[in-house]
Amino acid sequence: MNTTNFGIVIMAAGKGTRLKSKRPKVLHEIGGKALLLHVIAAARTIAEPANIYCIIGHEADKVRSAVASTGVQFVLQAEQLGTGHALQQVKSHFTSTGQTVPKHLMVLSGDVPLIRPETLKALVDTHLAEQAAMTILTAVPSNPHGYGRVNRATADSPDVSGITEQKDLPPGDPGSPEINSGIYCFETAALFDNLAKLSNQNASGEFYLTDVAHLLVSQGQRVVAVKADHIDEVLGANTIAEMMHLDAAMRLATARRLMASGVTIFRPETTVIDAEVEVGPDTTIEPYVQLLGATRIGSDCLIRSFSVIQASTLADNVTVRNGCILDTATVANAAILGPYAHLRPGSDIGEQAHVGNFVETKKVRLGKGSKANHLTYLGDAVVGAGTNIGAGVITANYDGANKHLTTIGDRVFVGSDSTLVAPITIGDDTLIAAGSTLTDSVPADALAIARTRQSTKPGWAKLHRPIKKT
Repeated sequence: MNTTNFGIVIMAAGKGTRLKSKRPKVLHEIGGKALLLHVIAAARTIAEPANIYCIIGHEADKVRSAVASTGVQFVLQAEQLGTGHALQQVKSHFTSTGQTVPKHLMVLSGDVPLIRPETLKALVDTHLAEQAAMTILTAVPSNPHGYGRVNRATADSPDVSGITEQKDLPPGDPGSPEINSGIYCFETAALFDNLAKLSNQNASGEFYLTDVAHLLVSQGQRVVAVKADHIDEVLGANTIAEMMHLDAAMRLATARRLMASGVTIFRPETTVIDAEVEVGPDTTIEPYVQLLGATRIGSDCLIRSFSVIQASTLADNVTVRNGCILDTATVANAAILGPYAHLRPGSDIGEQAHVGNFVETKKVRLGKGSKANHLTYLGDAVVGAGTNIGAGVITANYDGANKHLTTIGDRVFVGSDSTLVAPITIGDDTLIAAGSTLTDSVPADALAIARTRQSTKPGWAKLHRPIKKT
């Protein structure tokens, strides 16, 4: 399919009043990212970003900032006077910038995040094959109330005689069961020629893009329709409840995609898996796991219940025990985490390393086979291979103004409840006695003890114990 002559317009100017939210509607998230970003991702399968035009209006600066990295162009609709008015702004954009007008324009809604690239391709193919001036993507929901209705010339014909908005249906008339999705392809010249002819004399007082269908039909030009395979992919979200319906549908689809590729997901309806997550075959995900953002998990891993993994990369054969939290962390082959470990940003856990019960790491590189199994904080540290960090060890990295680095060599034994006051370097094969507070670096093969000597006074307690009054 040659789509070089296609431009795409995405409607993203509306406020979304029924959401009862301060945020722009298209910036609400499902599946881990904004509605508009999902639509842009689908659009980019048809057109290059430079040929995608995002119409912004309400909170325009926020919307622009949120999706600027995608490379799309922006068209401002300062007043939201309807979908027809929005396309008038697009026409003016081409006129004012002198940009080349594409032969065909696809129009998408910025709040229809489940639209599939396959459906957009089918829309384009139909539009070109039928040589239509306008092609409408439709669907047949169980309850069409609230949607514009597509009226076909005959029941079996692809040709459309017009579109009737719900508000404009005669009293008592249920209208056609086939709804207009708000997604179209146009022959651009035919569209632009008719935009000035639109009227706002209707129940909403707006300029409807759907009225272009009537104008084209009256001019003897072809308007056709093609049905989407799945109703969910053309549904927008006008309330938080509707948005959560779409979120659940997207996450279930993601879980099914992963299971089809060999991932075992127990009780997928209990998991929260973002749309961009990737998981290798033969990995097992237990109930109530959250995999968020651009998380990548390798093969033969085990992710146990109640773990939350955000924007992290796990290699093969990794075990994440119950209740772990990972945020922007990297974990190498065969490492074991948890239960209840917390890997903060910058944590780089080496091959076969262990990060255990209630251990917190931040900006740490933990070497191959090293272990920190209990109640430990490792921050701003580099730990070599084969080192054992005892229970309750702390790298004291912050002096109240700056963070400092702790460097621990290979095969070091750090005794329980030791505090390493950074900046400090511990050499290879060193032993740190339990309960030590170290402020100076320690050379290789040394024993470091930094605690007061124990003093025991026999009988002292008995002599000084308070006498209870009766």
